[in-house]
Amino acid sequence: MRVLVTGVNGQLGHDVVNELASRGLEPIGSDITPAYAGADDGSAVCSAKYIQMDITDEGAVRARTIYEQPQAIIHCAAWTAVDAAEDPENGPKVRAVNFVGTKNMAKVASELDIPIMYISTDYVFNGQGTEPWDADCKDFDPLNFYGASKLMGERTLAANTEKFFIVRIAWVFGKNGKNFIKTMLNVGKTHDEVRVVNDQIGTPTYTFDLAKLLVDMIQTDKYGYYHATNEGGYISWYDFTCEIYRQAGLKTRVVPVTTAEYGLSKAARPFNSRLDKSKLVKCGFTPLPDWKDAVNRYLKEIGEI
Repeated sequence: MRVLVTGVNGQLGHDVVNELASRGLEPIGSDITPAYAGADDGSAVCSAKYIQMDITDEGAVRARTIYEQPQAIIHCAAWTAVDAAEDPENGPKVRAVNFVGTKNMAKVASELDIPIMYISTDYVFNGQGTEPWDADCKDFDPLNFYGASKLMGERTLAANTEKFFIVRIAWVFGKNGKNFIKTMLNVGKTHDEVRVVNDQIGTPTYTFDLAKLLVDMIQTDKYGYYHATNEGGYISWYDFTCEIYRQAGLKTRVVPVTTAEYGLSKAARPFNSRLDKSKLVKCGFTPLPDWKDAVNRYLKEIGEI
């Protein structure tokens, strides 16, 4: 099976290509840079076929994708800088990547009559309340422009093709690129104390684990909306940080604060990022492992324990 993966310079795209290759499938990586520019870690993604493609260029997307003749698309490319998305000068870029780029990918997938998978986010919801968001919930009300742009991506995908998966994730960490764990490790090594919010609740997602699920899914016709984060219950960023430091052996004091007390962020953040993942089991997919186990494996992968 030949699978086109967008956004391979990022955390998830990197792991998806590696997972495809590990199963003997044929990944084609793509991103906007002339050559692969992710982690040079010697894994399969470093030697896999790579094509330069600007997903916001409809003509280029159509021509190159049709030339490559993939049998499926896993669309990981996205603008993910949440605070930067609030800057007025970035608005057109955010829309171009998350909406126009997704529309272009969906249209060519439809033309080729192949399945396409779009990676979305808990930010499409309003982040209020305490009930987990159901995968098929349509009660959308994004709090910020990033969330609105990802919702536009979801809608254009569903409007332009029938063979689609929309997989919402949250609190992502992986080997290739920046993430919360790497940031907190750096802070913990240079500070005696760190303040972390304890009123935003969700669950982390390890890209290594997620990639396995996505590759399982793309080989089926069980299309639709899904939620996928690691198991182990819902936690706060404060809880997450405490566990990271515990496993890494750091003695940094973690002080819980409210979002209002923390301040700083340009973009409004959801208080409720609880995602109901029960649809995965109902559709025959294996849930992701416990998030504490994922943190342990990740810290080992990056040489922190």
